[in-house]
Amino acid sequence: MSDKHLGRGDTAVITGAASGFGFELATLCAQRGMNVVLADVQADALQRAEQELKRHGAPMLPFRLDVSKAAEVEALGRATIERFGAPHLVFNNAGVGAGGLIWEHSVADWEWVLGVNLMGVAHGVRVFTPAMLEAARHDPGYEGHLINTASMAGLVNPPNMGVYNVSKHAVVSLSETLFHDLSLVTDQVHAHVLCPFFVPTGIHQSERNRPASLSDAGAKPTRSQLIAQAFSNKAVTSGRITAAQVAAKVVDAVVRDAFYVYSHPHALGSVQLRMEDLLQHRNPSDPLKDTPEVRRQLRDALRSA
Repeated sequence: MSDKHLGRGDTAVITGAASGFGFELATLCAQRGMNVVLADVQADALQRAEQELKRHGAPMLPFRLDVSKAAEVEALGRATIERFGAPHLVFNNAGVGAGGLIWEHSVADWEWVLGVNLMGVAHGVRVFTPAMLEAARHDPGYEGHLINTASMAGLVNPPNMGVYNVSKHAVVSLSETLFHDLSLVTDQVHAHVLCPFFVPTGIHQSERNRPASLSDAGAKPTRSQLIAQAFSNKAVTSGRITAAQVAAKVVDAVVRDAFYVYSHPHALGSVQLRMEDLLQHRNPSDPLKDTPEVRRQLRDALRSA
């Protein structure tokens, strides 16, 4: 997609649009005069985002939804097409974070994290891809892009982050498969995957949006979960790359038609090490080997009673 196509008259659908990467990408799209569909689970934050973006004068459609619910994403699709037609950019970005030793995740933990992080992306792909393909069939000049937010945790497996790792590995797999599947049927609709490292986005406060139906009522967090939360708080809030910088990388990837989008390319050494483990039939290497102090702190905290 050439840069001129990311502009007035084009439509962007963004989930998790009220904060973090979603809000920053929505801002860039609004600045370009695109139609912007703002989707988020948090009603008050969604209203604030809409008010903030109004100053750019771009047409907007705010839409409150839980991306884990198929019917709600389907309703988002219908509302988008009714208002703006088929979108040109779909950012399946809504996500939540959770940590702890993998055997200590409850059923509710698994259902919540996989529901948002994986099924939210799956629903977005299922709902919007057919509309984008249909638009491509009727307009030789149409180009569409689906960007799915995964994580560096979708390429490596840090300890004490089990359910999150699983969800993000699944998003990488889904996105790579989408890339290949689209290449079989069209040259006009493209897939991308965003794999950010630690960026201050608010994901460490995900519990604020956890539905009551998937909360462990009365259950106290385990020691490993408390430790994971503390480590996440520190790592996320101390990140030096901003969400705005990552959103700019997403736009650049769309313009260049680059599939993999990284916030911290220097962190790919751990991915290379994992690939070498696979190819050389080695046991998994320590993903924290380059930060031995972090590993020591984590091990000591988990082993102390």
